[in-house]
Amino acid sequence: MRKNFGAKPILYPMPVFIIATYDENGTPDAMNAAWGGIGEEDQIFICLDPSHKTTKNILTRKAFTVSMADAAHVVECDYVGIVSANEVPDKLEKCGFHTTKSELVDAPVIDELPMSIECELISYDEESCHLFGRIVNVSADESILNEAGRIDPAKLRPITYDAANHEYLELGAKVGNAFKDGARLK
Repeated sequence: MRKNFGAKPILYPMPVFIIATYDENGTPDAMNAAWGGIGEEDQIFICLDPSHKTTKNILTRKAFTVSMADAAHVVECDYVGIVSANEVPDKLEKCGFHTTKSELVDAPVIDELPMSIECELISYDEESCHLFGRIVNVSADESILNEAGRIDPAKLRPITYDAANHEYLELGAKVGNAFKDGARLK
């Protein structure tokens, strides 16, 4: 038997993105956003309300980075989501995050978060809050790479947002091989 919950924003896994931008004065800012994903092979989609300082920064600078929140930085990643840069402009400094300017887009990369997607703004619709960015680069600290030089999720330890229980969960162990295991049923 199933239990109905109605129309709720519950999806598993829901990535926890930390979106970093520069404001009009070049001050770095970041916010936590969980509603988003890949829109096309070279596009990222995020739902951002126009009231966020981050949204205003993206519209001004036409660029942003998206770092994967990780288990090692849950407190800091939650902090940048519950404190607004409209009220606390130095919130990155307060949580201990440091930034380096991206070499490819006009946005900061958060040094402590080991994986980042560097993006250029494609479009933003204020009414629907839909933001699309073109992925220019994905960068990863060598500490989260496997022997083959690929990103190792076990080393990255990305977290997901559990909207049903308002919790962060660390993604778990490998359970199969994409584009391979299902071939046994052919």
